[in-house]
Order: sequence, then structure tokens, then C-alpha cells
Amino acid sequence: MADAVRVAVLSDTHAPRFWKSCPPAVARLLDGVDLILHAGDVCLPAVLDELAAFAPVHAVQGNNDGADVAAWGAPEELRLTVAGVRIAMLHDSGPASGRLPRLRARFPDTDLVVFGHSHIPWNEESGGFRVFNPGSPTDKRRQPRGTMGLLTLSDGRVTSAEIVAVTP
Repeated sequence: MADAVRVAVLSDTHAPRFWKSCPPAVARLLDGVDLILHAGDVCLPAVLDELAAFAPVHAVQGNNDGADVAAWGAPEELRLTVAGVRIAMLHDSGPASGRLPRLRARFPDTDLVVFGHSHIPWNEESGGFRVFNPGSPTDKRRQPRGTMGLLTLSDGRVTSAEIVAVTP
């Protein structure tokens, strides 16, 4: 078995309105991760630079991101393979109804789709295909807590997928 890769997943940080700097609870969870995925609405590329001090970062653009986030290296969609897990990332996955089959049809050659936009955590798996929204660590909207995601990837599988509260 290959070494497991620990991945932190963030979305909708909305700097500087909500993300002034990395919240301490988020920083504690970022400590020691191997990779960070950000599913858009960064709003300032400085957030991505701040995250890169913890681990390499891959990000996509959200609807509130401008040319500066794109220039940082965030495309509208991204596909990558980590520990044999084929990942697609985008910001807006569309309506909640029918989400898993719709994303499976859109990304038939992936194992995991990471998305954001709604600020609503979502972790659904069927037949080895998972869709995952970490929520927002800083703009919880109508959610009870700010959240982020933690994934463990190994040997082409998502071996662990958690939504973790980062606010009281």
C-alpha cells in the first residue's frame, strides 16, 4: 500500500470580507497536510499564497474571483490525480437535486469531484464516486458552523472524507 496523502479542502473563504488571515482553527488542521484544494471564491490571491505556506495548493476560480486569482493559476475547472485518485474541481456544481448522477455524467473518468459555491457542506458517495463540498470556514451563511474538509487518499481510493467544524 502506498503512503496515504492527507488533503485539506477549502472553499468560499471570501477575503477580505470574511477571511482576514488564516483562522487559528483552520491553521491547526492545515498543519501537516500534504496538499490543499480550494474550490473557489478566494477573492484575493494572497489567500492562496498564505495557504501555500502550509502545503502545495490547487485552486479553481469562483464566481467572485477576478483576473488576479486566474493569474495566480486558478482555472475554471481543474483535473488532477493524487495518490491514484482522479479528481475534478469546479466552483458551482448546480442544484443539489440530482447532483451526484449529474456530476458522474459530467466527469465520467473521475473518482472525486470537489466543489464549493453553496457554502453548504456535502459529502456523498456512490459506487466509488464521491462529490465533496467542504462548506466555508469563514462565511457559514445559514449553516450552524464554519467548516472545511479533510480527505485521505491512497492507492486510488478516498479512504477518509470528513467535514470538520472550524467555528464554535
